Amino acid sequence: MTVGKRLYQYALTSKKTIIFALILLSVSVAAELTGPFIAKTIIDEHIMGIEEPWYDTGEQENAVPYQGGWYMRESRIPDGVEPGNALQIVQVGLNFYVTDELLPFDGEKTFENGQLTVTHGDNSYTASAIPLSASEVLSFYQPEMMPVVYWLLFYLGLILFASFFQYGQRFYLQKAANRIIQRLRTDVFDHLSRLPVRFFDNLPAGKVVARVTNDTEAVRELYVAVLANFFSSVIYMIGIYTALFLLDMRLAIGALILIPILYVWVKLYRKFASKYNHEIRSKNSEINASLNESIQGMEVIQAFRKEPQREEKFALLNDQHFQAQNKMLRLNSMTSHNLTGVLRNLILVALIWFLGGAQTGVGAMLSVGVLYAFVDYMNRLFEPINRIVNQLANLEQARVAGERVFELMDEKGIDVSEEKMERPKGSVVFDKVSFCYKEDEYVLKDLSFEAKPGETIALVGHTGSGKSSIMNLLFRFYDCQKGEIRLDGKNIQDIPRQTLREHMGIVLQEPYLFTGTIATNITLGRSDISREQVEEALRLVGGYDVFSRMDNILDEEVKEKGSTLSSGERQLISFARALVVNPAILVLDEATSNIDTETETIIQQAMDTLKTGRTTFIIAHRLSTIKNADQILVLDKGHITEKGTHHELMERNGHYAKMYQLQQQVKEETKAV
Repeated sequence: MTVGKRLYQYALTSKKTIIFALILLSVSVAAELTGPFIAKTIIDEHIMGIEEPWYDTGEQENAVPYQGGWYMRESRIPDGVEPGNALQIVQVGLNFYVTDELLPFDGEKTFENGQLTVTHGDNSYTASAIPLSASEVLSFYQPEMMPVVYWLLFYLGLILFASFFQYGQRFYLQKAANRIIQRLRTDVFDHLSRLPVRFFDNLPAGKVVARVTNDTEAVRELYVAVLANFFSSVIYMIGIYTALFLLDMRLAIGALILIPILYVWVKLYRKFASKYNHEIRSKNSEINASLNESIQGMEVIQAFRKEPQREEKFALLNDQHFQAQNKMLRLNSMTSHNLTGVLRNLILVALIWFLGGAQTGVGAMLSVGVLYAFVDYMNRLFEPINRIVNQLANLEQARVAGERVFELMDEKGIDVSEEKMERPKGSVVFDKVSFCYKEDEYVLKDLSFEAKPGETIALVGHTGSGKSSIMNLLFRFYDCQKGEIRLDGKNIQDIPRQTLREHMGIVLQEPYLFTGTIATNITLGRSDISREQVEEALRLVGGYDVFSRMDNILDEEVKEKGSTLSSGERQLISFARALVVNPAILVLDEATSNIDTETETIIQQAMDTLKTGRTTFIIAHRLSTIKNADQILVLDKGHITEKGTHHELMERNGHYAKMYQLQQQVKEETKAV
C-alpha cells in the first residue's frame, strides 16, 4: 500500500469529523463567493441601470420628477401603467446627459456641441442631448439607494455567516488532524514495543525518536495545514469556476487552462522535492542521533576533553542539513509566488486581448458588471492556487515523513499475547544451541547444559565468551539459529514471549530506572501489585531500611535513570523489581559488580532468600560471589570448557581455578596496600 493510501486510511478514522468540516467549508465558500455576483447586480442593475430608457408614467412610487413629468425606468414600470414620453440618460466620462431619443447601450460615447454620439462597430448614432446637473443626477439615482443598501447589508450578513462556518471548518479539521496524529503516534509506539531487540542493535535511539516525534509532527502538518488548505482551495476553485460559467461560458472555458498548468506544476515540483525532503529528514534524524549520543555520554566527553571533536561532528551534520534545506529553499522560491504572478499576468493579458475584440463583436455581450465580477473571480481564483502552491513543500515533507514512519511500522513485529501459563517449575535445558548476531559469526556453538528446578547456575568467562547471549536467548530477546531451549520440557519458541517473560525476573549490571517514584519503578505500573508486596520485596532484598531513611520512603521521586540515587540504591530497586513478580527463573547479570561493599553485603545476605523456590542464573566476574552455586559453567568463545561446583572446579585446577586464584591474589594485594 502506498504512503498516500495509508495516510488516507488514517484520515478515514476521523471521516465523520472531516466530512462535517468540509460541509461547513462548502457553505462558507458558497456564501463568500456571492460577493462578486452581488457587486455585478449593484453595478448592472443599479449603477449602470439608469442608462436604460425612462418613461413618463405620472406620479408613481419610484418615479423621478423631471421637467414637469414623472419618469420611471422601463424595467420597473408596473403592469397596467401606460408609458408616455421616453428619455434616456447617457454617461460620458464623469458627466451625465439626457436625450429624448433612444440610443444603443453599448459602444463608444462622445458629447460635443449639444450632440451625443454612440459608435458601435461600423455604425454611429447621433442625438441631441443636454447635460444633467448634479442634483438632477442624484434624483435619478434616488430610487436605487435603498436597493443598494439592502444588497450591501445582505453581503455583510453573508460575510458574518461565512466567517462563522470558516471558524467551524477550521476547528473541526484541526481537531480531526490532532486525533489522527494521536492514533498514528500511539500505533508507532505500540509497534516499537513489539519490535525484537535485534532491530534496535543497528538503529540509534535518536533516529527512532526522530521518527516518532519529528516525522509524525510533519505528518500532522499534512492534516492540519495541507489537508485544510487543499480541500478549501479545491472547493473554492470549484465554486469560482461554477460562478465563471454562470457569468460567461467563453471566459470560463478560457480560464480552465489553469487546471492542466497547475497539475503539471505539482507533478514537476514533487519530482524534485521528494529527493530533497528525503535528504532533509535523513540528516535531521542523524542530528537527533548525534545529539542523543552526546547527551548520554556527556560525562565521558567532558572527562576526556572531546568537546571540540563532538562539536566538529555536530557542525558537519548541521551544515549538511543546512545545504539540503537550501536546495529545498531554491526550489520553493522558483515555484511559488513567482510562477503564480506570471500566470496571473498572462490571464490579465488574455482578458485584455479578448475585450479588445469588442469593436469587432467578440466581446460585445459583456456588461460592466460581468467584467467586474470576472476580474474579481480571477483574482480570487489565484488565492486558492497560491495556497496550494505554498503547501506543496509541506505536502512533500509530510509524504516523506509518512514514508519514514510507515517504513518503521512495516518492520516485522511480534504481537503481544494475552495467553497465560502456570508458573513453571524452572527446569531449563539448552540442547545443542548455536546462535549468532551476524550471519555465520556464531557466539554460541553447540552449547548444551541443564538447570534443574531451584538450582543456581553461574556463568563465568572472559568478555565475549557468550554469557550475556545465553540470557538473551533465555528471555527470547533473540532466538537461536540451531538447537533448542526447553522450559519444563517445552521449546520456549512455542511459548509467546510475553507469556514466557511473565515468569522471569532479571537484574542487570546497570539497572534502568524510569521517571516516577521508587514504588512505580518496582511495580512498573502493574496495578495487581499491592504496596504491601512492594514493601515485602524490598525487605527480602534488604533494602527497606535503606529507603526508609528517605523523606518519602517508597514515594521518593526518581529522576530519569535514577540519577539522584546511588548505584547501590538503584540496584536494590532492581532486585525488588525482579522479586515482586515472584519469578520462576531469576537472572542476575553481574548484578553486584558496580555496588559498594556495604550494599553488596546486604544483597549477598538476601541472595539465599531470593533463590528459594526458583531457578537462578548468575553472570559474575567476581568469582567469590558464586562459590555456593549448584553449577558453574565456564565459557570460552561460545563453548563450555568446564562445568561443576566451586570445589569440583578448584580440584581440577583448570581455567576456573586459575581465574579464582588470580582474583584472590589481587584482592590480598589490594588489602596489603
